Amino acid sequence: MSVSTIEGVPGVSPGTPVSPEKRRLRLTTKRRNLIAAMLFISPWLFGFLVFTVWPMIYSFYLSLTNFDNINAPRFVGLENYQRMMEDPRIPRTLSNTFQFAIMSVPLSLIVALLLALLLHKATMGTGFFRTTFFLPRMTPPVAVGVLFLLLFNGHQGLINQLLGLFGVNGPNWTVDPFWVRPGLVLMSLWTVGGTSLILLAALKDVPKELYESARVDGAGALRQFWSVTLPLISPQIFFVFIVNTIGALQTFSEAYTAFFGGGADAFRNEGALFYSIHLFEMAFRNFRMGYASAMAWVLFVIIMIITGIQWAVSKRMVFYSGDS
Repeated sequence: MSVSTIEGVPGVSPGTPVSPEKRRLRLTTKRRNLIAAMLFISPWLFGFLVFTVWPMIYSFYLSLTNFDNINAPRFVGLENYQRMMEDPRIPRTLSNTFQFAIMSVPLSLIVALLLALLLHKATMGTGFFRTTFFLPRMTPPVAVGVLFLLLFNGHQGLINQLLGLFGVNGPNWTVDPFWVRPGLVLMSLWTVGGTSLILLAALKDVPKELYESARVDGAGALRQFWSVTLPLISPQIFFVFIVNTIGALQTFSEAYTAFFGGGADAFRNEGALFYSIHLFEMAFRNFRMGYASAMAWVLFVIIMIITGIQWAVSKRMVFYSGDS
């Protein structure tokens, strides 16, 4: 009986003779495992193709058409993208969105890290506080938008009342276009509990032996945090930084509920007109679905570019345990 050698097979050293029957048996087993794996992931794969890939392809087609949600799409080529360059609201909404992201992402990351450090140092009631910090994440965004109007009301809001106790005359958060974005940023801190739990899990994975070695070398608490903690949790920080950036660039619900959901233009505040809100109004208020699809693809490209830049920068700043 002729035999051959096979390499890369678990449990079989390179150069070991393998008969053709065993080779066919292993190949058959691999095919069965592959078929079983595909059957297990088929529900997700079906949902991904039907509810993600196909809508993306169709939205790109719609971005090349003039479609009003009623009549059949009419192909117009790149006309929608050209109109975006002439739309005066596009630069304004992008500026509002970028300003919100630049303020909210670092601030939420810092607050989440501080909460995670507090939970990591706590010895009692950690389960209760983890639940308490995460509960606001379960609050519906519409309720958060209404809560924003109540807390940040310029005359009777709780925030300005607290500032008044320290002799500070609070601004008109919901009226002044300059202060509406900082107010929304502060309100976004309501939901940092999810981020803090991710960072808490990362902190618990840092080996305690490294802190002991650092103390032996004379490192204080600040040096330990800077030289031990931050490098070892940098992959998790990088992850939440990317996720929070993508979320900030797509912010919609709270601002729309507070300033654009009532249907009355008198309550609109252009300082809270984010890109996603303008996109939504083009699609479902002005019935310009083709133009809105073009806006969506431009936002997708912007997010991909920003994410790519973050990945490039992370190669110098993120430390992975497998790195030498």
